[in-house]
Amino acid sequence: MRPTVVSAEVLFEEFRSRLKWEWVAGLGASERRFDEVAVRAARSGADLVGYLNYIHPYRVQVLGEREVAYLTNATKDDCERRISRIVTLEPPALVLADGQTPPPALLAMCEQAEIPLFATAASSAYVNDLLRSYLSKHFAERTSIHGVLMDILGLGVLITGESGLGKSELGLELISRGNGLVADDAVDLFRINESTIEGRCPDLLQNLLEVRGIGLLDIKAIFGETAVRRKIRLKLIVHLVRRETMERDYERIPYEPLTQDVLGIPVRKAVIQVVAGRNLAVLVEAAVRNTILQLRGIDTYQEFVERHRKAMGEPG
Repeated sequence: MRPTVVSAEVLFEEFRSRLKWEWVAGLGASERRFDEVAVRAARSGADLVGYLNYIHPYRVQVLGEREVAYLTNATKDDCERRISRIVTLEPPALVLADGQTPPPALLAMCEQAEIPLFATAASSAYVNDLLRSYLSKHFAERTSIHGVLMDILGLGVLITGESGLGKSELGLELISRGNGLVADDAVDLFRINESTIEGRCPDLLQNLLEVRGIGLLDIKAIFGETAVRRKIRLKLIVHLVRRETMERDYERIPYEPLTQDVLGIPVRKAVIQVVAGRNLAVLVEAAVRNTILQLRGIDTYQEFVERHRKAMGEPG
């Protein structure tokens, strides 16, 4: 699911203090917003904002020093034609950056076409980066998953599993071992680009972990600020299962790495059987360390297969 509403007024207020920009034209178009079709088609925030370009409609057009020079350093007729063509792009807003003075013809066009024009002394490159980052996150495809999201040894790990297997208790033990909590129970996941899932905690549950028999624990208050994280990129899903589920649905040693589709992106997955007496925290950390090796190009299972092939080929 993608949210589809960001009005010019929302965008202006979001960066009023950071960019110190002014709304210099098109004040009557505060509700002007991004085209919903363009938002759905966008692969990232980079598709929704950029330097003035006549072949990219429906996005915030940024006008820096070069763009203003292009609009003003020509004959009067050419300048008017170049400025009037901006209307056909149907931008949700225009941003005049680099401390440029707005050309009178541009101001008149924005007033007539009801296109918001913001002006800032900030560099056009900074404006582009800032707006792209914001729009990528705001319009990201998103979903919510039940589980515990953690930073384990620097890797974003989502612990999922059947009800009653002690996911939160496992999270608590991992926190006590120096790892960090991102979210417990409800995890918000966002696809921020073509290959990256970012996990965050709903505001209502920030820093909280629920443990049966104890209740809600404020992890930040108990363990300190280093025990919690605001967000993290998801790299591994650890799925807890009962013995019967493991024997029925999973191979003991899978030939191919397991993955789970999350918002169209395959995420590595490890399945751990829950049995009394097993140290799940150690197993999860081992799975994380193994995933880190795989991300570095080291595949222990494939190395074992190759070693086995060489042994089979040796004369007895």
